[in-house]
Amino acid sequence: MDQDVTVREDDLLFALDDGIGRVTFNRPQARNAFTFEMYERLTEICERANRDHAIKVLLLRGAGDKAFAAGTDINQFRAFKAPQDAIDYENRIDRVLGILETCRVPTIAAINGACTGGGAGIAACCDLRIGTRTTRMGFPIARTLGNCLSMSNVGRITALIGPARVKDLIFTARLVEAEEAASLGLLNEVVDDLSALDKRADEIARLVAGHAPLTLSATKQAVARLQKRLKRDEGEDLILMCYTSQDFREGLDAFLTKRAPQWRGQ
Repeated sequence: MDQDVTVREDDLLFALDDGIGRVTFNRPQARNAFTFEMYERLTEICERANRDHAIKVLLLRGAGDKAFAAGTDINQFRAFKAPQDAIDYENRIDRVLGILETCRVPTIAAINGACTGGGAGIAACCDLRIGTRTTRMGFPIARTLGNCLSMSNVGRITALIGPARVKDLIFTARLVEAEEAASLGLLNEVVDDLSALDKRADEIARLVAGHAPLTLSATKQAVARLQKRLKRDEGEDLILMCYTSQDFREGLDAFLTKRAPQWRGQ
């Protein structure tokens, strides 16, 4: 863990309310960027939901009014010293997202503001996604760090919006706003503002929580079986190409010093 990242036990909150497991990413001062501990905490919650049948649905949201989650805290990458660090990182992310995606209960992402990088990956793993007029989603890594998505993440996003749109989002490094996100399939529904989002997400969570759990579980599993995809280690060469490059170090330094990166393709 890099010493520049302050870890708090309340960075990711969980509360169970009448069958609804409420998960809150609670680092609004950092646009709810994830620390490694937050990823592990999310895993623990999903595993609890798999065991605890009092949990009928998980509702995920970001604290504050600026972001759902702005990906992994960039400071986490500063400790990377060897190629294995990159492999271990993508292994961790794939494991966490896989557990979220296959969680027994339906998962709902209530998305206000920025939903980027790893945050967009988390949202893509959820069964339903509701946004507001301020929602902006994407994977701007081609203009920020110069890293790449794992094979399983590319497969996950491609299954959601199709290969042409994945390349459009990654190549242009743009963030799509709410209406376009809905048209692409990144959002199921768009409401006006944060207050409306809280109300609508709660309505849907309560609706889903009241439905037959085996029907919901069977549907999740059936869709997953139709979407067999390559595993992370089948794209390990691509991860190493990006994460061990001079460009990645340049992107990291440029991001942290708030300047434009100078890409060399090396």
